[in-house]
Amino acid sequence: MPLRKISFIEGEYYHIYNRGNSKQRIFRDKSDYVRFIGLLFACNSSENFKIDNLNKKESLLNALRGNQIVYIGAYCLMPNHFHILITDVGEGNISKFMQKLITAYVMYYNKKYQRTGSLFEGKFKAEHANPDRYLKYLFSYIHLNPIKLIEPKWKEKGIQNKYKVIKYLEQYQYSSYLDYLGIERHEKIIIDKNYFPDYFPTKKDFQREIFEWISFHR
Repeated sequence: MPLRKISFIEGEYYHIYNRGNSKQRIFRDKSDYVRFIGLLFACNSSENFKIDNLNKKESLLNALRGNQIVYIGAYCLMPNHFHILITDVGEGNISKFMQKLITAYVMYYNKKYQRTGSLFEGKFKAEHANPDRYLKYLFSYIHLNPIKLIEPKWKEKGIQNKYKVIKYLEQYQYSSYLDYLGIERHEKIIIDKNYFPDYFPTKKDFQREIFEWISFHR
């Protein structure tokens, strides 16, 4: 697997992603998604934490953590891969955060499913979100990923029933899409909008951008 040829610079934006080894599923049921989402919050800390310190019924979103080491602008979990839009709080923190996140999730996954070995396809991938137009596009690209679960070739063939697709996105719990719609839920504490350009000042601005993309036909 080639080494990742990118340097993380404080204040710059990056698209982080990875998928399961041999495209295998990395999220098999709801509890797997919930665990990864909880770790997005709990691992974003200058301090180490122990899951054992939490009540068994307590969410990782309630974990006490130290200072944040990254800011997350968007995320989406898919059955066999994930996407995160991120910016570094300090030099080297993105790598530190991802190491903590991946290690914690793989330990959970391997224990739950009684397996060993690598879960992901090598090192996580990273792209510098530059220029500004590309960064804005990523907010749509990441949040539109779940459409592939109901219309795998929507980008090539277009979408016939846009209402159905919008409803599906509004019901998909495993991304930050709902947080950009202003829906109140605990997961919103993962996102740090203030550290990203204010492309969508209102809910309608975000909805308009999404609708334009699903209306696009090559």
